[in-house]
Amino acid sequence: MTENAQGQSHSQLLKAFTDHPSSVGETYWQHFFFASRFSLRLFGAALAALVHAVLPFLFDKTASNIIAKLHYKLTHRFED
Repeated sequence: MTENAQGQSHSQLLKAFTDHPSSVGETYWQHFFFASRFSLRLFGAALAALVHAVLPFLFDKTASNIIAKLHYKLTHRFED
């Protein structure tokens, strides 16, 4: 591979990692941490829903409350 082709390949790879975060007004790392925290909260909601499926008297509204808060945070994240 020529040096120019390697540079283009590197540039395309970097672009793949930065285009979307940039489109929502974030750096790669800002987006990484926001998406990671969001993911962990979704896992928590999924776990609460699974426990609730087996033991319906536990975590009655936990999953839906987490999802409602996440939806609000996602739709209002640039208003603060």
